[in-house]
Amino acid sequence: MSVTVNLYSNEKSEIKRFLSSFYDENINIDNDLKWEHCFENPIESADIIGVFIDNNENFKINMWVSLDEGFFINITDFNADKIIRYLYERYPY
Repeated sequence: MSVTVNLYSNEKSEIKRFLSSFYDENINIDNDLKWEHCFENPIESADIIGVFIDNNENFKINMWVSLDEGFFINITDFNADKIIRYLYERYPY
């Protein structure tokens, strides 16, 4: 019952810059081109999805979210709101 968020970029330090902005602190990551985090509370993933889509013109990164094991959805301007709404419907706690 967790949600996995993957960030990908072709440019070094874009993911680090985004995560540092999101968490409001300097973030160190092992891989400059990929980041993965499993949110045990699925509702917490809605925050990073919302911030990503609100700021996607400022960062050259892609986001993929897995709500079910092995199935990833690319987060875009067209589906982000629906996915966030779905998270709150699927996990209403």
